Amino acid sequence: MYEMEKSNLQSYSKYVIHILRPSYVKGFMTTYLQPEVAERILSEESKSVTAAAQVFLDHVCLLDDLGWYQALLDALEAEDYKGLCEALKGWDFQTLESTKLHRVLLDRIEPRFTKMIRPRDLLLHLGDCLRQRECEEILAIENLKGPIAAAERLTDCLKRSDKQNWFKLLKSALYSCDLIDALQLLDPDTESSMSKMDVGDEEEGETVMTVSFQYTEQSDDDDGMLMSSNPLTTSETPPTSATGANSCVGEVQKGGEKRMREEEERGGGGEKSRGEKKMREYQRELAEPVFQGKNTVICAPTGCGKTVVALAICEQHLKVKGKGAKVVFMATKVDVFNQQYKLFQEHFQEKDPDIRIDGLCGNQGDQLSMKVVMENNDIIVLTPQILVNAMAQGEVPSLSCFSLLILDECHNTTGKHPYNIIMTSYLDAKLSTEQNGQHLPQIVGLTASVGIGSFKNQSEAENNICQLCASLDSRIISTIHTNTDELQSYVHTPDKEFFLVQKRHNDPFIRIIHDIMAKIEGLAKTVYNIESLSSIENRDYGSQKYEQWIVDVQKKCRVLQLKDQEEESRVCRALYNYTEHLRKYNDALIINEDARTKDALEYLSSFIQQVKNAGHDETERQLTAYFDGQQGVLRSLSSGGQKENPKLDTLQYILEEQYRQNDETKSVLFVRTRALADALKSWMEESDSLKFLKPGVLIGRGRKSSQLTGSGMTLNSKKGVLDSFKSFDNQSKILIATSVADEGIDIPQCNLVLMYEYVGNVVKMVQVRGRGRAQGSKCILVSDKKDRIDKENHNMEKEKIVERAIRNLQDTPTEMHRKMEVFQRGDKVCRDMVKMVPERPRTEGSYQLLCSKCKKHSCYTDDIRVLQDSHHIVLDPTLFSRARTEPHPKPKGFMGLVKTRKLFCHCGLDWGIVASYLTIQNLPVLKIESFVVKNCVTEQQRYYRKWRDVTFSMKTFELTDIADSWNPLLEDQ
Repeated sequence: MYEMEKSNLQSYSKYVIHILRPSYVKGFMTTYLQPEVAERILSEESKSVTAAAQVFLDHVCLLDDLGWYQALLDALEAEDYKGLCEALKGWDFQTLESTKLHRVLLDRIEPRFTKMIRPRDLLLHLGDCLRQRECEEILAIENLKGPIAAAERLTDCLKRSDKQNWFKLLKSALYSCDLIDALQLLDPDTESSMSKMDVGDEEEGETVMTVSFQYTEQSDDDDGMLMSSNPLTTSETPPTSATGANSCVGEVQKGGEKRMREEEERGGGGEKSRGEKKMREYQRELAEPVFQGKNTVICAPTGCGKTVVALAICEQHLKVKGKGAKVVFMATKVDVFNQQYKLFQEHFQEKDPDIRIDGLCGNQGDQLSMKVVMENNDIIVLTPQILVNAMAQGEVPSLSCFSLLILDECHNTTGKHPYNIIMTSYLDAKLSTEQNGQHLPQIVGLTASVGIGSFKNQSEAENNICQLCASLDSRIISTIHTNTDELQSYVHTPDKEFFLVQKRHNDPFIRIIHDIMAKIEGLAKTVYNIESLSSIENRDYGSQKYEQWIVDVQKKCRVLQLKDQEEESRVCRALYNYTEHLRKYNDALIINEDARTKDALEYLSSFIQQVKNAGHDETERQLTAYFDGQQGVLRSLSSGGQKENPKLDTLQYILEEQYRQNDETKSVLFVRTRALADALKSWMEESDSLKFLKPGVLIGRGRKSSQLTGSGMTLNSKKGVLDSFKSFDNQSKILIATSVADEGIDIPQCNLVLMYEYVGNVVKMVQVRGRGRAQGSKCILVSDKKDRIDKENHNMEKEKIVERAIRNLQDTPTEMHRKMEVFQRGDKVCRDMVKMVPERPRTEGSYQLLCSKCKKHSCYTDDIRVLQDSHHIVLDPTLFSRARTEPHPKPKGFMGLVKTRKLFCHCGLDWGIVASYLTIQNLPVLKIESFVVKNCVTEQQRYYRKWRDVTFSMKTFELTDIADSWNPLLEDQ
């Protein structure tokens, strides 16, 4: 029965499997296919829709049920597979065949096409060729994973469309959304017609003229600025003044003034300019050793255009290596990755559109196969962890797959940094006798300073530099010697100034907070002898050492064991609450030291209110009562205003004087903490003389929430702050930033860098100072600690030591290479010895996970399953009776999971997330740092920060582990 239908289905299977998405006809599958077959098909679909469709078709062709073929047609009709349905009814696939060339074209351009479109905008115009559920899924993917993932899903849906007019509708949609580049990529013949349309829109008699620009400030990492090009007129002359830096030559078409203005505010980026693109001589000097094929560390000042050098290196390498070239450029931060990836795309789109470029960062590595990206592109821009993961998972079997690796900010190649993991693999391959035949890639490092590690003299500095070069296997340090005059005409080093200010005297706020902290410590001692939990002494209130003491006490509390388990739970929870309140008071003292009493009080008030809102227990009620009892006095003290802090007076004086002398000043104010960044922003906004600055705050993304600043900034919010700061109309004149801005983020107009109690090592000093790039810029350190100013002066001296060390190593290459070989072979011996130590086997047996705050039971390790070697899922639905959940503030997918909710203990501790996987909902995924592991036999307790460190074994997650009845009820807050 149905033999003809089955035969025809097999004959025309290529059309079915490239159009049908089996999950869309799930009702048919559950009716006519066995449950395990349907489950297998759905599981396969998460890996490959086409493969799943083939499995579906194979099993359909085995059916003998009466009416199955009509039911299949009905299911297709119901899911709007009208084109496929009509073809199957008449066994006529000519209409579908007519769209084949369009599918092939879209498939070939997909890697570039998906980076050029805006899925959300296009969906408004594609309703006639996409199903409603497809549109909803694409929007959901964009919300969860971002526009690139959504663009890939949209492209896949279009390639699987059975609508005859989908290609025409797509072109129309691209044109309506002004996605002309994508449209021309899809249909190159569009270019001439677009040009005609543009001409037709011009007003009669209007003349279009060429515009060329001369620039002064060039950056190596500006967002939206083609620093790779150095767009100059043929008669290039370095500008001599900031006011004449951005001048135009020739007449300008209508609207050209606006375009010039936009170009200027981007720091002189020239991606719209058609002037000659060439390297400056000092940039060519930096690149010369690389052009000769040598592994090289390029060390040059921030702002000199090291990315220009990197792009020139890529161009030359691709020409020399030809088809054998495979280049990887790595950036350590996602923000910088986005800037550099955009830069590479824009540069090569103009230089040579045939060069294929793709980029991966963050959880994009979960969405895209590194192997596929590697095979289909000439240049890959990455964050280094992506490459580390790909090597660990076998997607990149060896670094010999690449011909050139470029490591931006290469001074990070130390310790456990991803750069060092990558280079360790490189060196192991190089130094292993059985692998000497490998063709390893050329290595190029970029940095503003090689002054890493601690050193007291030139000899120690040389050793540190040799260690860095050994780690990078680079025998050349390329610096600028010949073309220093040209360099100085483009790169301006800010003048350094120091302001040593007076400390606060007789501050009653400090005295009151000290009294509260002493009372809390006294309460803690009535519960347990906390002095026995930590050996840290001389811990002054309001210091980093006191914070270290709190961390140490909490760590010891986690594994504290008492005979009475209920008493143990009560003591641990109480000590956790006491120390957490002490931590917040300590933070408030630090804020009060650098900002206003008002800001410190608001920080405390925010924390206390959150404790009250969370349904605090008796211990917490007692702790909040301490604050409530002093709140009135503290409020009256905080009304003293900003004059109470001499440090703020000095900062206000500096800013007022700078903007009085130059009202176009752009400033970056570096601070140590997020809380202080917010406090200083509030202070400026409430100050009559400073509110015109319209301060913006730039902080990191953060992993843990903060009582004052939330969970950090998203990439979009960072971009908004930077765009406001960079804008020509001075929306924001000052940027208050933490360490996130000292490396990689370019602000070409900045002419005042303020370091507010912000001092680090030599590398940090060079990077922070390099944020000030305008001519005549200043770098000012404000501190009430003489030792902090002394440290910065010491850093300046150490910078000179590093310069002498570099020069000496360049003059004595034989000695440098000898030291490098000693370091490389010594490190290899250490690594080999570590590998020889047998890995400690994980023990069998049952263990109990206890909440590390309240010591209440959470689950047993027998119920934990490991998914993808990363996610630890609890298959005990009763866990939810011991926990509560809240909607996740940032639901998104990663490695096949979609996190939907946050999971908390009833005591308030964050246990992890609730996620869905495939069709399975409400899976609890735990983070081990929130638990103490108790051996059920010995009752010994241990604390682990990482799952990889645990000593007990766990089973691998299997779909068969999930019972059909799995549908746990979640308890909301």
